[in-house]
Amino acid sequence: MIRVAAVGDLHVGPDSAGALREQLSSVPDKADVLLIAGDLTKSGEQEEAEALARELMGLSIQVVAVLGNHDHHADRPEEIAGLLREVGVAVLEGDAVRIDTPSGSLGVAGVKGFGGGFAGASGAEFGEREMKAFIRHTKDRAEALESALTSLETEVRIALLHYAPVRETLLGEPPEIFPFLGSYLLAEAVDRSGADLVIHGHAHRGTEHGVTPGGVPVRNVAQTVIHQAYAIYGFEAAAGRRKPATAGAQGSQDAAPSARASER
Repeated sequence: MIRVAAVGDLHVGPDSAGALREQLSSVPDKADVLLIAGDLTKSGEQEEAEALARELMGLSIQVVAVLGNHDHHADRPEEIAGLLREVGVAVLEGDAVRIDTPSGSLGVAGVKGFGGGFAGASGAEFGEREMKAFIRHTKDRAEALESALTSLETEVRIALLHYAPVRETLLGEPPEIFPFLGSYLLAEAVDRSGADLVIHGHAHRGTEHGVTPGGVPVRNVAQTVIHQAYAIYGFEAAAGRRKPATAGAQGSQDAAPSARASER
C-alpha cells in the first residue's frame, strides 16, 4: 500500500522552532511521502521560510509542497520556494513529481490554485481589467494543473492544491467568502485529466470531505480541520489501475481497511 501523509496551513514562523519537527517525527514510519497543501509560513517572510526549512531539513521522507496565499504575502514566493528546495522539498507550481515507493509509483501534480467561485456563483473574465486578471489567473492555474496531471504516468496520481476545487470542503466558512477560497475550474481540470485524490487547505473552518463532479475524492487537510498533525491516505497500486483504496487517521493509526477515503 502506498501511504501518503498530508497537512496544510502550518503557518510556521521563527517562534515555531521545534514544534513542527516534533509533530512530524513519526511521519517516516507511517508514510511514503509528506504533502503540504500551502500556507507554509505566516506571511511569506524569509525568516519564516528559514525556520520551516530547519524543521524539514533531514526529515527522512520525501516532502512535496505548494505555496499558499500567506506564502505570497511578502511578494517573495520564489525565495520561499528556493529555501525549501535547498533542503530537499519539492515545491510545485504547475509541475509534477514522481515518487517510486516499495508498493508502487506515486505522482503528485501541484498548483496553488486561486479563487473565483463555483458553478452558479462564480466570477467571469469580463468587465474591469482587475476582474479579468483575477479570473484569468484562476484559468491559468487550472490549465497548469491539468497539464501537470496529464504528464504523470504513475499508478497513483494526486492533485496537490492550496485553494479548494469544490464547495463541499468549504462548508463551515461564511458563504460570502467562498469565491475567495477556491474555484470550480480546478475540479474541472482534475476531472478532465484524472486523479485518485485531491488534497487542499486554505479553508480553516471548512469540512474535510468532498468530491469533484467526476467522482474524485477531495480532502481539506488544513490543520484546523483535520485536528491532528497530519492525515494518512492509503492506496493499493496496480499496473494500469489507479483506484483510491483506504485512508486512515494520523500517523498513530493504520489505514482502515473498509474506508474508501480519509475516514478516521
